Amino acid sequence: MPDSDTGAPPRVVLVTAAALAVALAVAVVVFALTKGSEPPETGPLALVPVPAPAAGSPACTALLGAAPTELTSNGTRLKLRELATPAPPATMAWGEPDSLVLRCGLNRPPELTPSAQLRLVNKVQWLQVPGEGASTWYVVDREVYAALTVPDSAGTGPLQEISDAVAANLPARPLRFS
Repeated sequence: MPDSDTGAPPRVVLVTAAALAVALAVAVVVFALTKGSEPPETGPLALVPVPAPAAGSPACTALLGAAPTELTSNGTRLKLRELATPAPPATMAWGEPDSLVLRCGLNRPPELTPSAQLRLVNKVQWLQVPGEGASTWYVVDREVYAALTVPDSAGTGPLQEISDAVAANLPARPLRFS
């Protein structure tokens, strides 16, 4: 009932409404703070398919069979990650939440030109294609093209370890520009 002198609601209603508003604000703040501290959701990694006409080749089978089950990045061991079904063929991933992804049997990267800057890592020639938050490194001197996508936060260890697997299992061959 309104206060007979001012027409305002009774004091108990005003106090209750104010207490509820404060409690709601506190609940929102607590939820926001605890939501940010939860670990990211993990599970199978969903990947979009990309053209990989040689994914079923013996070279890709050999490379993926020889790839390590763990990679080291900045001193952290990254375990092999499960891929969501349907997974693209000839593809592997390591680490969570920012995964490293190896794909084999890809088309020649269009950035591979006679003037492209290549990097030799453990006897394997790589072409780096920078992206947003990650770079994709293409193996360009083997029978098949393979690519390792690496988050910018990763160290050089994964590239070295995959280079070792490539060098040990796929013979080098001259670069192809067409």
